[in-house]
Amino acid sequence: MDLRVRVFCDEQGVDPKAELDGVDDEATQIVALEDGVVIATCRLRLMDGTCKLERMAVERPYRGSGAGRRLLEAAEDEARRQGASVMLLHAQRRAEGFYAASGYLAEGEPFIEEGIEHVGMRKAL
Repeated sequence: MDLRVRVFCDEQGVDPKAELDGVDDEATQIVALEDGVVIATCRLRLMDGTCKLERMAVERPYRGSGAGRRLLEAAEDEARRQGASVMLLHAQRRAEGFYAASGYLAEGEPFIEEGIEHVGMRKAL
């Protein structure tokens, strides 16, 4: 949670009430660690064979290092393990290329979420 608050609230100006939305207890939390410290995180919510990836954040010094890609791969593996055949996500437009490079396809028109432009993306697992 600390990493998410630093990235989304402190860096990007998202309201903490929106970030800490009360559904974390029903989600699967995925974290990447280095020397016992969380360097990247995301959460997964499974709904009828579809998994939604949410709240993906990478500590600033690890961006571009491959940590996010490895976290995404681990999240996809976990979604498959839980029976998902599709992964959905709302990508910030600045991260759209990151997800596209891992096989995600944009769908629909861009939209604003918490003051940040996003696009829906999907990948068959």
